[in-house]
Amino acid sequence: MIDFQNEKDFVAYKEGDVIFSEGDLGSIMYGIVTGEVELRAGTKYLATVKENELFGEMVLLDSRERSATAVAVEPTTLAKVTKERFLEYIAEDPSFALKVMGTLAGRLRVESKMRSL
Repeated sequence: MIDFQNEKDFVAYKEGDVIFSEGDLGSIMYGIVTGEVELRAGTKYLATVKENELFGEMVLLDSRERSATAVAVEPTTLAKVTKERFLEYIAEDPSFALKVMGTLAGRLRVESKMRSL
């Protein structure tokens, strides 16, 4: 879990708001300050992301289009994390990279299992 309270750039969403859509281009990941976000690929549910968790990290790693749609499940405040800030997090605390990789690996496992059904 990561505390995103000290970030400088926040954005608020209402319940049901789409934060980004599968196929969108992007340049930031998000950390949840308050609320919950659901991740979906097509019509399939992938995960629910909660306070102090992150999502949208893949775009910072490969600069490709978004692989999922993110929707606010309830009123949600997000910290916007640029690639520059992402690299600062890693420089300040190298274990942050492991947290991101763990999050990514968990989501890839779920997606892989769903595709095999």
